[in-house]
Amino acid sequence: MNVGKVRRWRLGAAFVLLTYVVLHFLDHALGLVSLAAMEAGRWWFLRLWRSPVGTVALYGALSVHGGLALWLLYQRRTLRMPAWEATQYGLGLAIPALLATHVVGTRIAWWRLGADDPYARVVLGFWVLTPDRGVWQTVALAVVWLHACIGLHYWLRFRPRYPRVRFPLFGAALLLPVLALLGFVSAGREVANLARTPGWTHALLTATHAPRPDQSHALAAITAHFLDAYLLLLIGVVLARGVRSLRERRRAIHVAYASGRSVTVPMGYTILDASRVAGIPHASVCGGRGRCSTCRVQITEGLDALPPPTPAERRVLPRVGAAPDVRLACQTRPTRDLAVTLLMPGSVDPGRGGAPDMRQGREREVAVLFADLRGFTRWAEHKLPYDVVFVLNRYFAAVGTAITEAGGLTNQFTGDGVMALFGIDSGPAAGGRQALAAARAMVDGLRTLSEELAGELAVPLRIGIGIHAGPAVVGWMGWGESFSLTAVGDTVHVAARLEQATKDYGAELVVSEDVARLAGLDLSRFSAHELAVRNRAGRVRVRVLPHAAELPIARP
Repeated sequence: MNVGKVRRWRLGAAFVLLTYVVLHFLDHALGLVSLAAMEAGRWWFLRLWRSPVGTVALYGALSVHGGLALWLLYQRRTLRMPAWEATQYGLGLAIPALLATHVVGTRIAWWRLGADDPYARVVLGFWVLTPDRGVWQTVALAVVWLHACIGLHYWLRFRPRYPRVRFPLFGAALLLPVLALLGFVSAGREVANLARTPGWTHALLTATHAPRPDQSHALAAITAHFLDAYLLLLIGVVLARGVRSLRERRRAIHVAYASGRSVTVPMGYTILDASRVAGIPHASVCGGRGRCSTCRVQITEGLDALPPPTPAERRVLPRVGAAPDVRLACQTRPTRDLAVTLLMPGSVDPGRGGAPDMRQGREREVAVLFADLRGFTRWAEHKLPYDVVFVLNRYFAAVGTAITEAGGLTNQFTGDGVMALFGIDSGPAAGGRQALAAARAMVDGLRTLSEELAGELAVPLRIGIGIHAGPAVVGWMGWGESFSLTAVGDTVHVAARLEQATKDYGAELVVSEDVARLAGLDLSRFSAHELAVRNRAGRVRVRVLPHAAELPIARP
């Protein structure tokens, strides 16, 4: 079975289950209004999920998601994994055991015994009759929600727009279960008051056809049989892994690393599995799912004997401009001995997942922005060092936010200057538009900062920005742990020169005509100049903008 297809099926099932949980929590939250409001919401909820289509969708998703999770657990060659992945696995495996009693007591009791389960009876049981089960159910729902949120976060974090919506989503993820819990508490108090009315509890249990003692014992037996079967299934997966491991150890392969270490693993392990078994730090931001390129390696020996790239590799590697001898370690299962070189540090940020090869570098058409504060050095001479650091950090936060929100990457902070790259993935046209938008936002942010620090500044902060676009070699460069994604080449050199030219022209922004052309902007109303750049043949045609606020907005 194709692992990529399995994960897609499991992801689709997960979204069905997430929809169910979200609607369930929203229904709980209606308890803040009244018990009657909860019952009204439950009517619509059951119309969806207890219909034939809803039933097939819900229990089909449960079966697919849970079954494929166990299959993937069997497929793993090693149980060494990042802490977040281990946490999600552990929570997911606990969910069936935590929810078994509740599911049997509601859905199965309704299906087999005709027992209704309105919120009044459910809350009565959890809040009044057996409050210990209410605590257990609250823990179960928290585990379900945490499991879902971890999975959703690690699925979304490679999406370009996720950083912009991450905090609103986090707020929603925190608020929804809190509202559901408060709704449950409010409904519990209302039911507790009703239960003090003589005869109310008996009338409710009778009207809803609550299970009799003998029926409750039968439901408990169903729960016990399910838990026994689930435990046997888990034990079966563990035993199957052990049998497979014994069989595969008869056919071992050797993986040699550029560091000098060599690992012997059974055939069928991926290169990432081999690294984890040996305890070799090996980046894998997506957890070995083929969604990023951080685990990629260069095959220095044995490339010809490797199986063809998987669909995930064919999708990911071209996007990062990988060379023919580069493979994804999480997808490559060698059948013969080979030697590899890791191309990313052992621990990387998610943002590096789509970056060009660190040690090879790749030529990209990008837009480069340089910015520098004007007169800051003279101001800093008369200030305490801690005061200078405070203002610089506020400045870097303002310009860094402007760059990031425009879609760029802050590359270097040196002194009171900053370098940023745009269009690494989207190309120079989009990169040019992003860089110009960042320039406007940087000036706006600096103006706001100057107003906030008016008591500390003799004059408002001023900035000079230069932007150029063209080819540059982009890659992860540095030494030891000090690696950063940067760019080198003539384009970078020219952009730095344009920033310096803002001093000569007394302007906030100097933009090359290449940037204006790529961005589709008409800057003909601004003064044009031809700028000489040291060690470069020919001159660069530029447009000089005294104020970045005068820059027209480029259309996407």
